[in-house]
Amino acid sequence: MRGNVVDLAVAVVIGAAFTNIVNSVVKGIINPLVGAIGTQNLDNYSSCLSSSCHGTDGIRLMWGSVLGSTLNFLITATVVYFLMVLPMSRFLARQAERRAAREGAKEVVEVTELEVLKEIRDALVAQRGSGYGER
Repeated sequence: MRGNVVDLAVAVVIGAAFTNIVNSVVKGIINPLVGAIGTQNLDNYSSCLSSSCHGTDGIRLMWGSVLGSTLNFLITATVVYFLMVLPMSRFLARQAERRAAREGAKEVVEVTELEVLKEIRDALVAQRGSGYGER
């Protein structure tokens, strides 16, 4: 139980540090690429639902910040999948294959030993049978 708690604590700390890296990538690379089309700050993208949106008047939809958060999530999920989940699943699949191969080899060895023991038993029974009647 304690090992699981420690693993979880390490994951939270690494996740927090990883969030800073992803935010830096978005601010340093993604936002300038988007800025080539419009503004560098995605928070500046918005739409007005009312007739006028000057200052605090009107209803403003801040869809740029939603887009920025979505990009943050997608980048984080992609990196986590390709750098952590995919390699771990491949590693576990290889371990399962090795374990299955070892168990298959054990079964072959056990069957072979069983066959040899049966042959020895049959030979002893045959010897006892032929020599038993002569006594």
